[in-house]
Amino acid sequence: MKVAILAGGLGTRIAEETENKPKPMVEIGGQPILWHIMMHYSHYGFKNFTIALGYKGAVIKKYMVDYCSLNSNHLTVEMRNGEVKHHGGYQLDWTVELVDTGLHTNTGGRIKRLAPHIGNETFMLTWGDGVSDVNLHDLLAFHRAHGKLATLTAVRPPARFGHLELDGDRIAEFSEKPQTKEGWINGAFFVLEPEVFDYIDGDDTQWEKEPLERLAKDGQLMAYKHDSFWQCMDTLRDKRLLENLWASGKAPWKTWEESNENTTNWSQGIHRHGNSTNATSQRA
Repeated sequence: MKVAILAGGLGTRIAEETENKPKPMVEIGGQPILWHIMMHYSHYGFKNFTIALGYKGAVIKKYMVDYCSLNSNHLTVEMRNGEVKHHGGYQLDWTVELVDTGLHTNTGGRIKRLAPHIGNETFMLTWGDGVSDVNLHDLLAFHRAHGKLATLTAVRPPARFGHLELDGDRIAEFSEKPQTKEGWINGAFFVLEPEVFDYIDGDDTQWEKEPLERLAKDGQLMAYKHDSFWQCMDTLRDKRLLENLWASGKAPWKTWEESNENTTNWSQGIHRHGNSTNATSQRA
């Protein structure tokens, strides 16, 4: 089953980080958040990715190519002509298709542009800026059980401020919780049937507007309720939260086990050799 990831937006709400790279390439613990998302899907056996590129897509292309080179156990470099031969030994058995979907294409338009690459089959979809510990096997089972065209993962919205329980003027409980206790929002992590492409008019269509509204009206949109961890990375505050969770060694979305030190330190290795992702993005 293919996993589509939207990674082409401008990321204006975290402009401090996205001037020279797309938001999915903003790093958490030395790796792009896109890598974290893909590792989560891979942990559940979903390893065939189709990534919709837009803003500074060349940075993501270069990352994927360099990742293969730096995590291969055996390379031959022909110094005369720069030819690089890979001899296997890779740490990840992913297939990654990188599709340019336009600089200003809206979310729905990007999804529709992926249709020829997805084919006539059930597929998964998420954004390139949010992580979760959602059980993808349970999500898929839920989708298959209800038989509708679309499933979104409903999550509790992150709390921006400390939660207070008051007893008169006395604070009975104070807690800094990652999610609020009430309400549900669209957390992405979709499972979709190919018929959803028919709900998207074109490049200017916003997926979160007309397509989802029409699917809901037609009774074809279902919610998989996920009460556990979910966090998007819209702002620097969000990035710092995720960084702190990763540094603590208890990042809730880390469902996989590290298998190779080179995988963990990919980004540091790039920087040590003076070939940083930021430098690449300045030319993109």
